[in-house]
Amino acid sequence: MSITYSAVSSGTLSGFPPRIAPLAAIQSVPRSQFLNPNPFSRFGFSSSLQGSIVEFRLKLSSRVVLSKERRVLPLVVRNDRPQNEDLPKQYARREKKPFPVPIVDLRRAARERVKNNKDKPKRPLPPPKNGMVVKSLVPLAYKVYNARIRLINNLHRLMKVVRVNACGWCNEIHVGPYGHPFKSCKGPNASQRKGLHEWTNSVIEDVIVPLEAYHLYDRLGKRIRHDERFSIPRVPAVVELCIQGGVEIPEFPTKRRRKPIIRIGKSEFVDADETELPDPEPQLPPVALLTELPVSEITPPSSEEEMVSLAEETLQAWEEMRAGAKKLMRLYRVRVCGYCPEVHVGPTGHKAQNCGAFKHQQRNGQHGWQSAVLDDLIPPRYVWHVPDVNGPPLQRELRSFYGQAPAVVEICAQAGAVVPEQYRATMRLEVGIPSSVKEAEMVV
Repeated sequence: MSITYSAVSSGTLSGFPPRIAPLAAIQSVPRSQFLNPNPFSRFGFSSSLQGSIVEFRLKLSSRVVLSKERRVLPLVVRNDRPQNEDLPKQYARREKKPFPVPIVDLRRAARERVKNNKDKPKRPLPPPKNGMVVKSLVPLAYKVYNARIRLINNLHRLMKVVRVNACGWCNEIHVGPYGHPFKSCKGPNASQRKGLHEWTNSVIEDVIVPLEAYHLYDRLGKRIRHDERFSIPRVPAVVELCIQGGVEIPEFPTKRRRKPIIRIGKSEFVDADETELPDPEPQLPPVALLTELPVSEITPPSSEEEMVSLAEETLQAWEEMRAGAKKLMRLYRVRVCGYCPEVHVGPTGHKAQNCGAFKHQQRNGQHGWQSAVLDDLIPPRYVWHVPDVNGPPLQRELRSFYGQAPAVVEICAQAGAVVPEQYRATMRLEVGIPSSVKEAEMVV
């Protein structure tokens, strides 16, 4: 919480030397005003405004003498962090995802780029556009890969002590001792159940969305045809991004060039001659690759301190994976279909005609590729936040007062981890929840 005082005056200071003007203009202030732990109590505000985004301008009739004239000092209270925030918009099946950058801005930037590069010699392509690996991002790729493995292993253990419910008819989940009462099921026969969920046990795939992509042996090679869609292996999209970033996995070999490609056209190139180069020496990875734990070795935490430590480590792995993947996506392009969740890691999308989204018949099943954002590569599964796990269950009439968070964050929060600052607004941790429906009706 930051408090900014700004003086508003119509004139200038006159009659005071430069050094003594501030001292002569300020009168004595009682010592209790500086020792007040709650600066808002004097104005009738509670301490809950520490999370508010509202800006207050209070005109105080303070006796501050400036050039023998009376001035008014407004008190401005600002906070950069909102108290509550809505989730990102969920688009319907009939809606197309918007472009991360509007198409008008893309065309304008392309025209400016062509204009600036006119009559100038062509510059060599930087990696990874020239087929080489960005060496500075190789350690980051290994870090993202290991963070994903740590996240999966820790979630397996946390789900032994934190209850995660999954609906048997739709893909909605809920973290808590029992499911929520909201009528939001859209699965088969939902009208007969009046939208109520039927909660069952969950698995790790319900918490982390299993989003896969085609593995490319050569990321600059020809696009995958429709008849090749079953012959090319598919791997998790984050793993494919790490492989193209420099991670070496024996099960998924990839082509590593040691010389930049030679462009002979806009979309044509040839590989440089590497016969004169010596045979590549096997290099050890920067860090050892982790592996997923087998089911027989998954054990719950033995104590509460171990559970809290495991939750903190899980939350850190989640943030490392997302932050590292976002940096890799700046250079290694990722494409997403504007109509369905299909993701392709590479400069251009594949040609497999397997899009079944709205009006796919008009596109002959082809995907509408566009640039992807982080949530397209690692989609967060949002769940309702339970304010008190040991308290009363969520009430259907108080739905507007509850917040939401990614399932990984909610699991770690219920296990005892500290919620990061960027999730507090959507979880509405600083919003008071009425104790009853009658009290909620009194809220303005």
